[in-house]
Amino acid sequence: MTDHASDTPQAAKGQGQAMWGGRFSAKPAELMQAINVSIGFDKRLWAQDLAGSRAHARMLISQGVIASADGDEILKGLDTIEGEIAAGTFPFRDEYEDIHMNIEARLRELIGPTAGRLHTARSRNDQVAVDFRLWVRDACDRSVGQLEALQKALLAQAEAHADALMPGFTHLQPAQPVTFGHHLMAYVEMFGRDASRFRDARARMNECPLGAAALAGSPFPIDRHQTAASLGFDRPTANSLDSVSSRDFALEALSAASITATHLSRLAEEIVLWTTPMFGFIKLTDAFTTGSSIMPQKKNPDAAELIRAKVGRILGSLTTLTVVMKGLPLAYSKDMQEDKVPTFEAFDALELALLAMAGMVADLTPNTEVMAKAAGAGFSTATDLADWLVRTLNMPFRDAHHVTGSAVKTAEGLGVDLADLTLEQFQAIEPRISQDVYAVLTPAASAASRMSYGGTAPAQVRAQIARWKEVLA
Repeated sequence: MTDHASDTPQAAKGQGQAMWGGRFSAKPAELMQAINVSIGFDKRLWAQDLAGSRAHARMLISQGVIASADGDEILKGLDTIEGEIAAGTFPFRDEYEDIHMNIEARLRELIGPTAGRLHTARSRNDQVAVDFRLWVRDACDRSVGQLEALQKALLAQAEAHADALMPGFTHLQPAQPVTFGHHLMAYVEMFGRDASRFRDARARMNECPLGAAALAGSPFPIDRHQTAASLGFDRPTANSLDSVSSRDFALEALSAASITATHLSRLAEEIVLWTTPMFGFIKLTDAFTTGSSIMPQKKNPDAAELIRAKVGRILGSLTTLTVVMKGLPLAYSKDMQEDKVPTFEAFDALELALLAMAGMVADLTPNTEVMAKAAGAGFSTATDLADWLVRTLNMPFRDAHHVTGSAVKTAEGLGVDLADLTLEQFQAIEPRISQDVYAVLTPAASAASRMSYGGTAPAQVRAQIARWKEVLA
């Protein structure tokens, strides 16, 4: 997508290198054509390319760079092209390399040599920079919307199960009782940060490179603030070299996408675990599961597994573009044509994963009895015993920790839970323990006691749900 274009009518004659061929006397080799052509993937930028061309044409008219009659003819021709693309009749052709030259060539076919005036004061370098920036900006906006839809699905489940007990884990070992609502709200927080990263990336990328031309700016009296405003940018980019040679806006968006995919993968992994008979915490309907070709009993959480795998593709795209950009001198190099495929693929994968996860979260049904039973396993109220010793007996926490460890050892040796130890057995370890200790040794009491801000107590969970519902409203 480097720019060698001439605005002379003669430069448009012939095929192949016609749009930039004044310097050349022969067509590219077939292999050169094969490696050079990008229309197969960059045609996805058609809407952005038309938007940029319209903004540029209107600015050229208002600045008197081109005549109003010529500008109006160009704009009508662009409208015709938009209609053809929408109808599926536009002739995308490899001989014109990319979406920019395909549209320019078709415009020339429709309105003649006047089409050549559209390229005044711009280059394919700033043209593709603005097209790609517009596309990535739109992708960030879509991702925010999809993340908010997922958050709402999580909020609905969390609100319905703010009291439902389940084990909280560290090292995938039972740690302390929590509620299912609290667990889901952890992902609401994660996805909220993901959405904020996309918003931040969008804010930083919202500068318009159009008018930077090939790399040095333009000698024509253009108004870059006008084109920036008409395309919804906050301002024009401030350095023409940086304008055409930077793709950090795409790298930042891909970084946000990679972190989001990591969070999706973690939730997907938990769904895979929770649906196994060994956990049995949730059930999914047939809508988000598949069967086995040989084992008729199987009901596999394939949607979750595929979401879990998407992080590889998305992170791979970030790595791909990072490697493409890492050694390039200023300004534009043809390497940068390789920016689009990984970015398109990453956001395609992310969109599918976000939509599928929102559907799966809404679809799942928790088995609250199984979760509640598991919430008390593995001596999960041991910390509650230690806290009681500190509060009631004024024992230093380290001493309380030691006493509790001895109680756990005794219970484990007897094959019972802490709550099943007799008062005499407790007092054999610490004589000052009283009957009151049993009030803190149930999972429900443990969860209810965690009233610190952001804790798992149902009242705190509901407070966070209310806050997020207001945020997302």
